[in-house]
Amino acid sequence: MPQAIYHVPKPTNEPVTPFTPGSAEAVSLLNKYNEMYNQTPIDVPMYIGSEQVRTNDKKPMSPPHDHQHILGHFNYGDASHVNDAIDAAMAAREEWANLPWEQRAAVFLKAADLLAGPFRDKVNASTMLAQSKNCMQAEIDAACELIDFLKFNVAYITQIYNEQPESLPGMWNRLEYRPLEGFVFAITPFNFTSICANLCAAPAMMGNVVVWKPAEAQVYSAQVLMELFQAAGLPDGVINMITVDGPVAGEQVFKHRDFGGLHFTGSSAVFKHLWKEIGTNLDAYKSYPRIVGETGGKDFIIAHKSAIPKEVAVGISRGSFEFQGQKCSAASRTYLPSNMAKEVIDLVIEDVSSFTMGSPGDFSNFINAVIDEPAFDKIAGYIDYIKTQDDAEIVVGGTYDKSKGYFISPTVVVTTNPKFRTMCEEIFGPVMTIFVYDENEFEATLELLDSTSEYALTGGIFSQDRYAINLASKKLENAAGNFYINDKPTGAVVGQQPFGGARASGTNDKAGSYMNMLRWVSPRTIKETFVPATDYRYPFLG
Repeated sequence: MPQAIYHVPKPTNEPVTPFTPGSAEAVSLLNKYNEMYNQTPIDVPMYIGSEQVRTNDKKPMSPPHDHQHILGHFNYGDASHVNDAIDAAMAAREEWANLPWEQRAAVFLKAADLLAGPFRDKVNASTMLAQSKNCMQAEIDAACELIDFLKFNVAYITQIYNEQPESLPGMWNRLEYRPLEGFVFAITPFNFTSICANLCAAPAMMGNVVVWKPAEAQVYSAQVLMELFQAAGLPDGVINMITVDGPVAGEQVFKHRDFGGLHFTGSSAVFKHLWKEIGTNLDAYKSYPRIVGETGGKDFIIAHKSAIPKEVAVGISRGSFEFQGQKCSAASRTYLPSNMAKEVIDLVIEDVSSFTMGSPGDFSNFINAVIDEPAFDKIAGYIDYIKTQDDAEIVVGGTYDKSKGYFISPTVVVTTNPKFRTMCEEIFGPVMTIFVYDENEFEATLELLDSTSEYALTGGIFSQDRYAINLASKKLENAAGNFYINDKPTGAVVGQQPFGGARASGTNDKAGSYMNMLRWVSPRTIKETFVPATDYRYPFLG
């Protein structure tokens, strides 16, 4: 077999299509959206090995912004399907793990190019329909970020494989990067199509096999991802998609001897439960499983008295309300200095009052629906609670309606209590709470901010004072895994801002970097001695 050290294409971030009104790209995407909205309802199977598995238990899929419309159904499985997926993964493991790395890389590079071309409208439209993202949010997520994940991760593979130890005269030291001895279980969220794909693809690139359980609200676009992987030539069994109840899946996966790792994005409570479950079953496993998780956030903005009010206001408007605040990185608490608080709040009210809300099929809408009825009811419950409290006031928004879709108006709250409930608890919706502090108590407010939340995912400071920026950077070094200076705390880009947080926000393994890829290998050191010793005696023995 020919051998060579291969150089992969240098990755660059995928340009974001602006979808200016009337442009060919906007027309094309809207046509695909309408086509998929009006098509005959589809039947999404589970993908297990080479089989597309269907059952008699069908779950409906509807757009969050039009919940009476049926896009199709997906097939609900049981424990037997989980075991079949594990078996299919393990059957594929040896051949996939032994495939030359450049052949594995080629699959995902092809997937990236397919996504940039013939799959672009379909993956964007499916994300708009199933997850109620406007065209720009879908493009940034489902197309651009996923293309970036696929291309940059291939480059990270070569970076990792090139990392080799030194060798002294008479020996050759080598380091090889084996896939984990078992399968990886990927549990993915509803809110980012790109994250869903990456949680499967990143381990697979390193030679692992995967059992994937997508969130039920994301199954519609999940099928498009499976079609993309198949079109790119991913062998059967490498990524197996199952749609089953979480505890049913966990009962089979976390007691299986070949469980090798968990790649998770979701709530902190669920992640903690899964970690405990894995710990309980440690004696059953061949190896200690890798546990990689990105969970919740109570992300912040703090403005220094030197900040520019308009910049702060736009940071709040975009950072809090894009995709209805359903980003783990979305800002949901803000600390404003007293010298500019009224001006900033007035500007935010002006922005929020100008937002249009409705279907993503109307490209003029900035705000769409929240994901489902349980999310709607939870967020509405917070709004109702705020209305009963004396130490907080809704200054804009505060309305909701689920008669046609799960619509909640972006809501801004001002509180006099820095420990008010919505300053502390993750809401995962379009609610921003603002606390006004004494402009001369900046350092004390940093300490307050740091101690208020159990999370540490993202946050940002707005300031024109370099000393204040430096102070905040130091005081808040453990408060956010992604820290922004004079910018909103959302929008991390693959290859530019590796993403992840610590504390209750996860294991901080930084998706979109080589650090995450390293978690999916088990290195082996090989030392070869060219002229072995023939006498046990060392010189000191004489």
